[in-house]
Amino acid sequence: MEIMFNLLSELKKEMSKKDEFEFWNYLEKSEDLIRGIHSINNGNIEENVSVKGTLFLGNGSVIKSGTRVEGFVTIGDNCVIGPNAFLRNGTIIESNSHIGNCEIKNSIILDGANIPHFSYIGDSIVGENVNFGAGSKVANLRFDNSTVLVTIDGIKKDSGRRKLGTLVNSGTKIGCNAVLNAGTMIGKNCKIFPNTFVNRNLKSDEIFK
Repeated sequence: MEIMFNLLSELKKEMSKKDEFEFWNYLEKSEDLIRGIHSINNGNIEENVSVKGTLFLGNGSVIKSGTRVEGFVTIGDNCVIGPNAFLRNGTIIESNSHIGNCEIKNSIILDGANIPHFSYIGDSIVGENVNFGAGSKVANLRFDNSTVLVTIDGIKKDSGRRKLGTLVNSGTKIGCNAVLNAGTMIGKNCKIFPNTFVNRNLKSDEIFK
């Protein structure tokens, strides 16, 4: 786990310095590292929770009834998961986060994130203290099944990944039923209004409506 903690610490430093970078590199590293975790339960797993894989559960965390965990998943301290959450392979959730009746797949969710109601997050990085409003979602697949293009400093780059979601930096608030397009990057402390479709990068403190 120490190697994983070091990776997340490095990611946080990168996010504090830049709104735009090749964030999928951190996903690829985490995909390799998470396969090395061992099943540990230091929290509380309620009845009617299905675990089909390897789960690391931190101190004081609770997984509520109706939740399903598949593959390699790690959850930090003092998290609340569910009820009726679906955590899929490659998911890393740091401490003090709340994941409700949502689906999270192959994503890094950093400290204090709040994703409580009917969201989908796939192949993405969600920063510290980010809030997803009810029904807000991330798109991680192009209609034409091509690899996802990402714009960094005005230049389009091919991520080489068929499935890639978004990078949402710390403190950003996302309104109900908003959709973030594949390969977008959202800066720090942005406000994204309800029922919007974000199809470009947002700079820190930007309001999108």
